Amino acid sequence: MIKIFQLLICLVICHGLTAQQVQKNFRNSNQPMEIRVKDLLHQLTMAEKISLLGYNSKPVERLGIPAYNWWNEALHGVARAGKATVFPQAIGMAASFDDALMYEVADAISTEARAKYNLAIQQDRHLQYMGLSFWSPNINIFRDPRWGRGQETYGEDPFLTASMGTSFMKGLQGSDPFVLKASACAKHFAVHSGPEASRHKIDVQVDEKDLRETYLYAFKKMVDAGVESVMCAYNRVNGEPCCTGPTLLQKILRTEWGFKGHVVTDCWALEDVWSRHKALPGSVETAAAAIKAGVNLDCSNLLQDDVLKAIERKLLSEKEVDSALAGILRTEFKLGFFDSASLNPYKKFGADSISNAYHIALSKKMATESMVLLKNEGNILPLNINQYNSYMVIGPTAASTDALLGNYHGMSSKTVNFAEGITAAVNEGTRVEYDQGCDFTDTVHFGGIWASGNAAMTIAVIGFTPVYEGEEGDAFLAAGGGDRKSLSLPASQIAFMKALRKGTSHPIIAVITAGSAVDVAAIAPYADAIIYAWYPGEQGGIALADLIFGKVSPSGRLPVSFYQSFDDLPSYTDYNMKGRTYRYFQGRMQYPFGFGLSYTSFNYTWLKQPKADITEKDSLSFSIKIKNTGNFDGAEVVQAYIEYPKLDRMPVKELKAFKNISISKGEESSITITIPVTELKKWDLLHQEWKLYPGEYHLCLAKNAAENILTAKFLVR
Repeated sequence: MIKIFQLLICLVICHGLTAQQVQKNFRNSNQPMEIRVKDLLHQLTMAEKISLLGYNSKPVERLGIPAYNWWNEALHGVARAGKATVFPQAIGMAASFDDALMYEVADAISTEARAKYNLAIQQDRHLQYMGLSFWSPNINIFRDPRWGRGQETYGEDPFLTASMGTSFMKGLQGSDPFVLKASACAKHFAVHSGPEASRHKIDVQVDEKDLRETYLYAFKKMVDAGVESVMCAYNRVNGEPCCTGPTLLQKILRTEWGFKGHVVTDCWALEDVWSRHKALPGSVETAAAAIKAGVNLDCSNLLQDDVLKAIERKLLSEKEVDSALAGILRTEFKLGFFDSASLNPYKKFGADSISNAYHIALSKKMATESMVLLKNEGNILPLNINQYNSYMVIGPTAASTDALLGNYHGMSSKTVNFAEGITAAVNEGTRVEYDQGCDFTDTVHFGGIWASGNAAMTIAVIGFTPVYEGEEGDAFLAAGGGDRKSLSLPASQIAFMKALRKGTSHPIIAVITAGSAVDVAAIAPYADAIIYAWYPGEQGGIALADLIFGKVSPSGRLPVSFYQSFDDLPSYTDYNMKGRTYRYFQGRMQYPFGFGLSYTSFNYTWLKQPKADITEKDSLSFSIKIKNTGNFDGAEVVQAYIEYPKLDRMPVKELKAFKNISISKGEESSITITIPVTELKKWDLLHQEWKLYPGEYHLCLAKNAAENILTAKFLVR
């Protein structure tokens, strides 16, 4: 009896040791990733596996796995999570044409993210928006200025979008070979850019040429660069819901591109599949279809509610569930969730890593680089800070926090609005006044007109805030449900600018806040200079002052075309690229893509032109010398465009390289740019493949998409 009892004790102990050893396997950082994933899958019950498939993942207490909320945003700073540095809105950062600075910004964002995560975990807090899986950046193409959510993007050009998006992703995910600093997500896959009112039910029709060359270009570049996650969109594309159809997620993303990360749905997109698109009979069928299509994570609770039912109805196998869950477990392993804190290179990040002096300075630098000088009559800017004894800072967004922050933003105690920035820049012996001037609706009653006439200089800050343009629901004052119904500024602001001009003979500097193009011509006659400020982040006021008073020469360039009217464009619901963006628009622009004035001037000369004859195996390599021939230090944005042979559906021209370079006055700098010839391939609809078309091409080094500086002809054989 004693021997039997001893045997039972031994079995219990041995079983306990075995269980502990098994549990340690998935936490053993020395094991290969796939062994750790397989081990954890083996230990989880089916109910536990399913509980992990939603954004609000449940804890598995018996394995020591805490709850985790995947939903997090970092569009231009850690968003919705309290104190964080707020950088300029994405469209403004794109206007910098500075991918190196974009990397620095994203690196700072992920530093703050790690710090906030560390502090939350120390307090055993597992809150939404406090994790490390960020659903940013938004790399959809801003194809139409009516889209209110276009402010979240990097503009209308696929190459600029891919370059800025990839730099952002690399900065966010970090350079450690073993641990992701944070997880980036390329969204919304794919062909998603309004209308906001129909985004949950629209079936976007687009042929393979526009799909490949325009809408998927940046996604492909980011997948190649190692983006950890891709978010599927609400809409359908050619009849297939983006989150359950086989073409996007299986054929292209997984099979053709070899994407190894995880796919997350847009929030409640799976509900759209059956309730709005009517593509499937119900939620259980949708759960099965999503898993089979390649969805790993659901930003809703549909998978958590219905995957087990799908298994019971033989619509889904346990093996398919394991495959889906493995995708998000790999991301968690990469983030270091199952490793000792001692192995984490980011474990020391704390409160001093959040909104510190370096990050605040970085936000200001990006804001100054983002602002675009559109008009400078008589070179009135920059202002001599000692020349004017009094300033009137006036306008509906002059003291607006909303106009600084944009949408999807964090919170900062360091915000400096435009009125505050001007006040801080001048000395105490200079008079500065502020008045709201007008609101967004009244075209008759204005404040501060007399005061403006009594000041030596007026700075009028007008435009929009994110409650007038943005995502459906967030832009609650937008007449178009988030979208813009016209290019016009509010009628009240146009009337106000007229009254302001009539009321003063002194100079007026107009500053426009917005996330998209507007009809600048409506107010241009009433302003001596015009600065497009976008939504410039927490340091917007200081950045504006630095620009106005000449501490920095403007270098921002427009990442979108400014049209004369919406009437010049195809229907908003038409996703074909013909007649859209500088690449295909044949009419007259108000301001072309890439436009932006400077306080100084630059001269370009060839050092080495590209070869006259090239083949697919070559690269287009060239060198130029740029000299600052003006009276100010400044940064120049070198823009290299390609003009294609005159064949059907070729772009008018296309950006294929850019470089933001600082040059002191009187100095010069040489740069070499290389463009792989494979970048010049276009999609062959007949053979359904990429093709390099022979013929005569032109390389154009340009001020913007409409003004060439140097050109070189070359033949593709």
